[in-house]
Amino acid sequence: MELISNPTSDEIKKAAKALKDGHLVAFPTETVYGLGADATNEKAVSRIYTVKGRPTDHPLIVHISSINLLDKWAVHIPKYAMKLAKEFWPGPMTLILKRNDLARDFITGGQDSVGLRVPDQSVALELLNEFEKLGGLGIAAPSANKFGAVSPTTAEAVEEELGNFLHRDDLILNGGQCAVGLESSIIDCTKDQPAILRPGAITYKMAEELVGGIQNKNSTQIRVSGQFKSHYSPKAIILLDKKPEPGDGFIAMANIQTPVGTIRLGSPSTVQEFAKILYNALRNGDKKNLQKIVVVLPTSNGLAEAIRDRLIKAAKE
Repeated sequence: MELISNPTSDEIKKAAKALKDGHLVAFPTETVYGLGADATNEKAVSRIYTVKGRPTDHPLIVHISSINLLDKWAVHIPKYAMKLAKEFWPGPMTLILKRNDLARDFITGGQDSVGLRVPDQSVALELLNEFEKLGGLGIAAPSANKFGAVSPTTAEAVEEELGNFLHRDDLILNGGQCAVGLESSIIDCTKDQPAILRPGAITYKMAEELVGGIQNKNSTQIRVSGQFKSHYSPKAIILLDKKPEPGDGFIAMANIQTPVGTIRLGSPSTVQEFAKILYNALRNGDKKNLQKIVVVLPTSNGLAEAIRDRLIKAAKE
């Protein structure tokens, strides 16, 4: 396994070739780091599941370079889905659409739908473009961590967690810290009305103002990333809005004082900063071998809803 910092164009071409040859490449997006494989190569995709310890019926998101590749993977695309894609791609939004024959069961978890997104990160987009020049059609990439654990927002976190499970010809592209820090919003576009299955930086309000009729609940049984009640969990016990004890880790907005004897892991000034630093703060708590981390949840709407979603799942036993 090779870690490449600040990858040049030639190094990104090397990574694209590695993907085409069936190897894995971890790469940055604006949300979190993804563990990528050629989305049409069943053997390569199976290694993602093995490395992550991910259930094989849990679908993967396919990353594409532009909206122009939507019809390579999906059929019966609603007008509202096209409107969302045109407005928010590249960006932290995944659309769930009816799949076509290219989207095989090993990508979709045996479902008749496929998740697609165009990331808004320069290394990711250049990698996708170079991969397509070699004949690639999309990169399947869940978060580059063990299943159910805290997603990585730096290349160092990927290496620490997965380095021992990657092969010699696999690569990690270091593109710095992720700008958003939380996984993409997931919107179900398989019905007459869209439904948000996972909140993220593309918020309910943003989608509602654009297309209207957005549902916060989904009546189907579509399986998507981050759906389990327990997810995004560090080794430490997460306690929400509780009184911390001396020796506990503590994460809260900067205007909230640090309780005596606690170990401050994060003091974000804005909700956007809260999302960006959250996963690194949780990882730092594990590095300090903390038993408990107390988090004061942000109470506003929008991105704060996504933060609460992740932390509520992280706190589940």
